[in-house]
Amino acid sequence: MKLVILDRDGVINKDSSSFIKTPDEWLPIKGSLEAIARLSQAGYEVVIITNQSGIGRGLFSADMLAQIHVRMIDYVQQHGGKIQSVLFCPHHPDDGCDCRKPLAGLYHELAGRLNINFSGVFSVGDSIRDLLAAKSAGAQPVLVKTGNGKKSLKRIANDPQVDLDGTLVFDNLASFTDALLKQEI
Repeated sequence: MKLVILDRDGVINKDSSSFIKTPDEWLPIKGSLEAIARLSQAGYEVVIITNQSGIGRGLFSADMLAQIHVRMIDYVQQHGGKIQSVLFCPHHPDDGCDCRKPLAGLYHELAGRLNINFSGVFSVGDSIRDLLAAKSAGAQPVLVKTGNGKKSLKRIANDPQVDLDGTLVFDNLASFTDALLKQEI
């Protein structure tokens, strides 16, 4: 199975410090929808794993999150792509769950559903917690410089306690997709 795991906010759509709370606030990053379409058309299953603590914080409901995801899935389909599934952590950061990245609970859930391990699977994120979860699950962490990516890259370079050696870095989802489909990585 050819699989790529993507974070949502900051990778596919523009991030917001005040959270994406409605479908109208969900705005794709230039080139991200086309990148997902190209992955799909090349035979990759695309799965989203995302922290959505806005639910746990009371900022939006699970139903509203579903509406946001319907918009995202529709946009991707309009560009010729497909999102296989969306796994999300709805918990507040203080809840102590195992599904909130940087923990790998959602990765383990996905591995169980698909009966696979993540050797050779790329997991694309814009934050250190995305990369740590991917690495912990055995996936290949990929950092994009969109969203929080530039800030994350600086922290990785300046904090010796953040061990993310081997992380691949790309400008955005489109440039990662280019390299993957050209078999440069």
